[in-house]
Amino acid sequence: MSAAASAPAPRPAPDPRGETPAPDPRGETIVEFREVWKSYSGRDILAGVNLKIRRGEVLCILGPSGTGKSVTLRHINGLTQPDSGDVVVFGESVVGLSEEDLSPVRRRTAMLFQGGALFDSMNVEENVGFPVKEHTDKTPEEVAAIVAEKLTMVGLPGIQRKMPSELSGGMRKRVALARSIALDPEVILYDEPTTGLDPLSSEKIAQLIVDINVRLQTTSVVVTHDIVAARTVADRLAFLQQGRFQFIGTFDEAARGGHPVLMEYFRSMGFPCGTGVFAKVDDAPKGT
Repeated sequence: MSAAASAPAPRPAPDPRGETPAPDPRGETIVEFREVWKSYSGRDILAGVNLKIRRGEVLCILGPSGTGKSVTLRHINGLTQPDSGDVVVFGESVVGLSEEDLSPVRRRTAMLFQGGALFDSMNVEENVGFPVKEHTDKTPEEVAAIVAEKLTMVGLPGIQRKMPSELSGGMRKRVALARSIALDPEVILYDEPTTGLDPLSSEKIAQLIVDINVRLQTTSVVVTHDIVAARTVADRLAFLQQGRFQFIGTFDEAARGGHPVLMEYFRSMGFPCGTGVFAKVDDAPKGT
């Protein structure tokens, strides 16, 4: 069995009232890539990718620059369509859907873009409240309450009236995160969330990813070059190289070494690898 395999989700505890407990959804597949191919200018970026993302986990996608990590992320919410293969989200294929049909998926799937993508002409309250106004019939008072709640969750209470230009890089990322969770999404996609931040701000963002994943019971997919952040947040790592996931497993499994390119990548980032051997992930579709 490869490093991608793991123990099944824990069984729910017996109900003392003698009733049959509800199944524990943790560990079920919430996003799946099936033989996904994507090329640009004749170059295969994704070459038959297979990947299962489990409900409730934080999965970090690592790999050298230009290997298709962000392209992978954008397939989940339909911003990018595969040349062939299938991407299944919440049990339904998102391949070939119209923008209208993708809307329900995107409401359940938030994305934190690399630069934050705040609207410079809007203050913090307007930025965070924007998706709530766009997708719900909440009153202004209800929107304001949601904004205040989400800003508190990211450690920035009381800054509603500030403009993006008044914020530091770390604060902008946290405001963007508050906006991404405004609709209580089931899946959050993070594209290089710590890029351009100092180590302290990076650690704050990493810890927020963990906290929000637990508090909102979300599933998080994090594309990052930051090994320190990955170690903080990841339940599993997926190492993308040459168009396929060469390794899927825990951080500790990855750090013990085995895959030559993964070991070289870790060492280049200042993380020494051991000598434990892990087989390359079999990219053939699995029935389990």
